[in-house]
Amino acid sequence: MAILKAFKGLRPPEELARAVASRPYDVLNSREARLEADGNPHSLLHIIKPEIDLPEGTDEHDPAVYEKAKENLKMFREKGWLIQDDREHLYIYAQTMNGKTQYGVVGCAGVDDYLNGIILKHELTRHEKEEDRMKHVRITNANMEPVFFTYPAVPEIDAIVADFVGTHAPVYDFTAPDGIGHHFWVIGDEKINSRLIGLFAEIPHTYVADGHHRTAAAALVGKEKRQQHPGYSGDEEFNYFLAVHFPDDQLSIIDYNRVVKDLNGLSDEEFLGKLQEVFEMELKGNDIYKPTHLHNFSMYLGGNWYSLTARPGTYDDADPIGVLDVTILSNLVLDNILGIKDLRTDKRIDFVGGIRGLGELVRRVDSGEMKVAFALYPVSMHQLIDIADTGNIMPPKTTWFEPKLRSGLVIHLLD
Repeated sequence: MAILKAFKGLRPPEELARAVASRPYDVLNSREARLEADGNPHSLLHIIKPEIDLPEGTDEHDPAVYEKAKENLKMFREKGWLIQDDREHLYIYAQTMNGKTQYGVVGCAGVDDYLNGIILKHELTRHEKEEDRMKHVRITNANMEPVFFTYPAVPEIDAIVADFVGTHAPVYDFTAPDGIGHHFWVIGDEKINSRLIGLFAEIPHTYVADGHHRTAAAALVGKEKRQQHPGYSGDEEFNYFLAVHFPDDQLSIIDYNRVVKDLNGLSDEEFLGKLQEVFEMELKGNDIYKPTHLHNFSMYLGGNWYSLTARPGTYDDADPIGVLDVTILSNLVLDNILGIKDLRTDKRIDFVGGIRGLGELVRRVDSGEMKVAFALYPVSMHQLIDIADTGNIMPPKTTWFEPKLRSGLVIHLLD
């Protein structure tokens, strides 16, 4: 059953929360991070993207970068920009986007749960990305950023959270530059903390929604520390890592789309002809067309939008992976027609998060950078959980969760 642990959070004072809070390390590159942190010495980007404080062009994996993270964390604490709570708490973190608010319980997940399969994942991780985050955790001795978990909604947990936020003012409450509202509460009542921990202990599985590499890195560093401390009791902080747990019925997944550089030697007409063999195709014209249901795709080619609906018999609804639209598109088009065999390594394909809108697909194609774009209907939470429960792995770049968690509202120290 799922471990949820209260902890002594390292947090900014209320007046600095908005300045400290930053986007996650993996949604912006070094140049973007420099621009975003420019003029803001309090931004957590100075710790999670510390190359911004080194000469431009510094490799983000240079040992000096990790040392700078450690140095900056020490400085933030000395200056009082991050202060540790004097006792253990759970926390509530809510986000508001487009008038909808989702409420997560913030606490520590268990390294044992990751190692023993209580925490389930739906994506493969890459060793080099795991190792990057492991180095960061090792040198800071902290989980600087939370991972994004979900769990099957529990009415009593919902009721406890709703009652608490309805009767207590948040300690942080601000709107970020991207328009997303962020609201954060400290649960000071030990009875409430204890009851939430007990309710999570009855949940069979939790699920990694976003942050597979951070999850793996945190758990593997915890495992390393156990090996370094053979007499460990299990209560040490390194046995746990920082997570925000959202009920599955409050989350939505948005589309994750594809753009391709060429048609694999085919003319537009030849390509359209091959598509008609496996799709019901309809020309939609110049106006943006968005997929309306599962197995319906939109395609932008030569200044026109098309509706593509996979023909019956070209996919297997009984197969949790085969039924996914990313699998259908990969099998019928990217592999069979365009010759793209490996989505992780092929340089002819790129991926565009749905938060950018379908206009971004038009821009990429009309600029001449790409030849064709495909928009997909979003994966459902039911599909994600079904895949994780059956031990399957989704194809690359399948899920895009929005809004992203802000980093820096609370940090978990491993000592």
